[in-house]
Amino acid sequence: MARALWKGAISFGLVTIPVSLYPAKDTRDNLSFHLLHKDDLSRVHNKRVDEEDHEVPYDDLVRGYEYEKGQYVVIGEGELEAANVEATQSIDIMHFVDGADIDISYYDTPYYTEPSKAGRKAYALLRETLKETGRVGVAKIVIREKQHLCAVIPDELALLAYTLRWPYQLRDASEFDLPGENFQVSEQEKNMAKQLVEAMAADWNPEEYVDTYREDVLKLIDEKVKSGQLTEVTEAPKREAREAEVVDIMSLLKRSMEQQKAVGGGGAASSRAGGAGAQSPDGV
Repeated sequence: MARALWKGAISFGLVTIPVSLYPAKDTRDNLSFHLLHKDDLSRVHNKRVDEEDHEVPYDDLVRGYEYEKGQYVVIGEGELEAANVEATQSIDIMHFVDGADIDISYYDTPYYTEPSKAGRKAYALLRETLKETGRVGVAKIVIREKQHLCAVIPDELALLAYTLRWPYQLRDASEFDLPGENFQVSEQEKNMAKQLVEAMAADWNPEEYVDTYREDVLKLIDEKVKSGQLTEVTEAPKREAREAEVVDIMSLLKRSMEQQKAVGGGGAASSRAGGAGAQSPDGV
């Protein structure tokens, strides 16, 4: 069982729902590597050192905010919590908005909320109400001493607290050179593209998609262990830069349709297994 980040409450109006907050992301099976010295494979550790290369014990570390170049003000843990005690362990819903109105680029990290025994009825009531109305709660939440905007979203039996990026954290699309809505696209090309999209349509089934990169790396590791090639390092293959080509979109669309017909109507999903399908943030 994952460890709760904190125990607090979801609140809206005068209703308070005691909950525990848990990371939704499971990192137990992450593919991770250690840094080693290549001569003897000894571990290389990160050390906390000051500007004079003196190692600093963890207990001697404090948090400092640089208010001027080289000038710091020190803030303690207790002072951070005292700055807004209520906000450190609460999800305070300010508004309920149409979930479709929140642009996908705002979504950041999902967290599960779990109600206490006393809060189960109110939890279920809020979850079902959000499902039926299509609304999500917009709230503020503090996670690891940092305040986030978040969306409270129903996800089957759970209520997710999905942190959102603040507007200042997102670039404006106007910064980029993007084609207009009808940039040199004919109706014939759009109709053909729609047919291809429909031919490749499938129900969302996350279990169908596999992290093939992770599997290939684990296979490589297993082969090196079995062969005894524990210290051999192979350089990455060189890839030649590809120049942009002028393509005949209609020709590519037609060939793609022919491939879909060849594999059959239901073959699109299986042909994409292991690839990244279009999805809302983290499956929500």
